[in-house]
Formats: sequence, structure tokens, C-alpha cells
Amino acid sequence: MPPIDAPAVSGPARPSVRPAAGQFDTDVPALLLRLDRNPFHHGSLGAVRSLGRAGIEVHAFTEGPRTPLARSRHLHRAHPMPPAATEAAAGDGAVAAVVARALERAARRIGRPPVLIAMDDRAALTAARLAGELRARFLLPGPAPETVAALADKAALARLCRDAGIPHPRTVAPDSVAGAVAAVRDLGLPLVAKWDRPWLLPPGGALRSTTLVRDMAQLRRLYAATPRAGGATLLLQRYLPGPGEDWFFHGCFAADGRLLLGGTGRKELSWPPSAGLTAVGRWHAEPEVARAAARLARGLRYHGVLDLDFRRDARTGAFHLLDANPRPGAQFRLFTDRQGTDVVRALHLDLTGRAVPEPRPAPGRVFVAENYGLLSALRVLPALPALPALRGGAELETAWFAADDPRPLLAMAGGWLRRAAGKALDRARG
Repeated sequence: MPPIDAPAVSGPARPSVRPAAGQFDTDVPALLLRLDRNPFHHGSLGAVRSLGRAGIEVHAFTEGPRTPLARSRHLHRAHPMPPAATEAAAGDGAVAAVVARALERAARRIGRPPVLIAMDDRAALTAARLAGELRARFLLPGPAPETVAALADKAALARLCRDAGIPHPRTVAPDSVAGAVAAVRDLGLPLVAKWDRPWLLPPGGALRSTTLVRDMAQLRRLYAATPRAGGATLLLQRYLPGPGEDWFFHGCFAADGRLLLGGTGRKELSWPPSAGLTAVGRWHAEPEVARAAARLARGLRYHGVLDLDFRRDARTGAFHLLDANPRPGAQFRLFTDRQGTDVVRALHLDLTGRAVPEPRPAPGRVFVAENYGLLSALRVLPALPALPALRGGAELETAWFAADDPRPLLAMAGGWLRRAAGKALDRARG
């Protein structure tokens, strides 16, 4: 990392008496690093609110001053997001240099070493690549760059699952249209199409990271888009049928491999349906998923926050690992225990040398991303009364609404309305 003009900052003095478990070092700020330009990323808002409510000074890279995240009262300072470099891979030296300069500027403004928390895969990959240079000015977890890359790469994940003895759906990477047709004969329809390194996809959402393919015409169109995928490779994966069989795990692991805090949950609704993010989810203990996650993390000597997506094969009962993210998932606040600890708070405690309190799980909690929840609910209206998460009586965690922080919800709603109006106008003109 090139030198900066300001003198090197040093960390706060540590107390001679060990603080009680769960007592935050509020002298140590946090900086959220996100490189995916998505102003509606509710996971970042959750992290800002969680740490800010704990008395921690929170900084974050944002797309601009009018984004929902920048409107949060819990955000101490917004920093300009590094310029986009979509033509290069996240681990490419040119991208890393751009991010390094942005981090230098942020460190200079903050004035003391913050905990650096990557909030998307591209950020996690870049931070891991720069870790040796960043440790002089930031506190960050220590997974090796190759470990982070293997977790984020959907093609490499199959090998990790095989090594850890974790089921994974059969996946192929066709190198031609004929190969894609052959894959359909092998895997059947519908099947799941995903890009191995989705952070390489061009911005704008024309290509989704994951798509449920129902017919050959759709598959041919998707394969034809390969030249526009920014270097990402198209993967075709066997679809595991069965509604209500999507599960996830969020956990924070210490440097010695111990699980500091974690939980398993089930997706009640997703967006897009059957192949998207959690719109409505419920904390539900599933020991088999938890054991698989711990086994994977232990084998990789993983340190930090890990977000895993599983799907249960209704025919065999086996939980297949579909996706791994070496950073907090957008719905991480679902797993807030009875003491208020979540994986982001646990990471701050761990990296500042503070003890994470013994977890007090709160199964039954429900997470709702209001914008995506509404869209997905409209698609499954007849089935809504049967969803366990919507039967009432559960403790609710909302992605956007917060009585103590209303402005992000208003900014999100306004942004969505403007975007919808723009799309409608484009269709009318077309």
C-alpha cells in the first residue's frame, strides 16, 4: 500500500483489567466495505444499526449522500465508494489498488484503526488480498485469500464440499450450446443456472447471479449471454425440488476455529422465488446444517463471519450446500440472541480482544425484508396463511423499518418508486 501523509495511527490502549464478556471497546470504530453498487443493500444498514446502537462509531462506503444507508442516524460518516472497476476481477491488482487508496483515505479521516467489515463477496476478496498491507491500519479477520476465493467461487465450492464430506448438487460447466443441451439430458429440467463469480457480472441486473431455468429456450438465451458476463462462467446445477426446503447458516468463528455465535434458519419466502435472497426467514434450529457449517469452517481454518445457503433434498433428506459467502449475509440480524449479540457484534468483540458472551439463542425470531417480502408474497398469495413465519406471535426483525431510525425506510421507498417509474417509462417508450 502506498504511504500516506498522515502519521501512522495506533490503536487504543487496552485496559489492564479484562472487561466482562460482551462489553464493547467503543474506542474502536468500524468501517463497512462494500464494492457492489447496490443502494438497497439492507445487510449494510443492519450492520450500521447494530454497531451504532452498541455505542460504536460506524463508518461506511456509500454510493452517495441520498442512499438509505447514508440517511441512517447510526452512521457516523459516509465515505465515497471506490470507483467501479467492473472490467477486472475483484482480486485483480488494478482493482485492489483502487480499493487500497480509498481505504487509505478513510483511515486518515477516521484517525485510528477501525474494524474492517466486508459486506459483499468482492469486498471480502479484495480485503483478503490486501490483508498483509491493511493490518497496520485496520483490524480484520484472518482467512487466507485462497480460502476466501474458494468460498466465493461457485465452481470451487463443489470441491470444498467434496473435501468436507458435505452434499452438493451435481454441477457442470458447459463449454458450448451442445454441452448445455447435454447437461439438460443429465440434470433434467428445471435446473439452476448460476455464474461462478457473480461479482464479475456487469452492473444493472441484466444478468442475475442465479436463475431457475424451466425450458431449453431460456437456457439458450442465458448461454448466449456468456460473452456479456464479464468473464464469469455459467454453471448448470441439478435442481432440488420441494417448497420450504431452503435453509441458511450464519456464524462468526474465532481464529482458533471456535464458533462464537451462530444460528440456522429457513427461508419462508425468497426473491426471486426459488432462487433468490431471503425475503422472509425464520430462526429454526437444524443440527445437521449447523454441524456441516462447523465442519466446513474447521477444515478451512476459517476466521470471521460466514454465510451459507443449504437446500434439503426432499427425496433423501440430505442438506446440500448451495452457496457460501465469506462475509455477513443480508439477513444476519435474524440471529440476534437474547443478549442482543449478532455475528457483526461478535466480530467486533473478537477483533478488539473482547470476549463474546455465551450465546443465548432465540429460535422462532422472524426476519422480513419489506420490499422483497411484498414482491414475493404477491407471487404466492394463496399459500401465505400456511407460512409458519406469518402466523403471529414471533419476534420480528425488519430490514428497513426501525422506530429509532426511520429515514432509511423512507429513502428506500422513494428510491424504489423512482426506479419503478423509470422502468415503466422505458417500457412505454419501447
